[in-house]
Amino acid sequence: MAETTKTTKAKTSAPYHARLRKAYNDKFVAELEKDLGLTNVHQVPRLDKIVVNVGLGKAKDDKKVIEAATNTLTKITGQKPVQTYAKKSIAGFKLREGNMIGLKVTLRGDLMYEFLDRVVNIVLPRLRDFHGVSNKSFDASGNYSLGFIDQSVFPELTFDETTTTHGLQVNFVITSHEREHAKALLEKFGMPFAKEEK
Repeated sequence: MAETTKTTKAKTSAPYHARLRKAYNDKFVAELEKDLGLTNVHQVPRLDKIVVNVGLGKAKDDKKVIEAATNTLTKITGQKPVQTYAKKSIAGFKLREGNMIGLKVTLRGDLMYEFLDRVVNIVLPRLRDFHGVSNKSFDASGNYSLGFIDQSVFPELTFDETTTTHGLQVNFVITSHEREHAKALLEKFGMPFAKEEK
């Protein structure tokens, strides 16, 4: 009887992988290599990490906003945020070197893929008058940035947790040789880009 229990446990403890991670490894890598005309599997673009951050701006001394932002990032990512500090003083912004200027969370592995899955399939469809994300938010390296005006679009948060509003930025750090390759990767993950004007 004890042996049967051991066998059952062994069957159920197979390693868990996020849905999009599995799809990337099993399907998207081969498809992208073919679609992009790449000669080597190591040239295929891949998602390295997702950085979610809240810039506090003028609210850097407002405890209520800091608490709300900390709660938001913890709830939507499953990780506790770290504080970011000014690297130099800027008099025009009344900013001194060492002042706290924001909060950020860096996601990798399954947590990263699960967060991406929720953003693409739950958060973006909840936006009002949504016609797709911008095609112009790539940097020269192919990394992509997505901004949200307030945190209320994330279903993990209750109404009370969204009364102190703040924006947030989601940065997709992509290992890629070209912007178009990075875009092709995000499209595979279901990112709904707006139709480009011809």
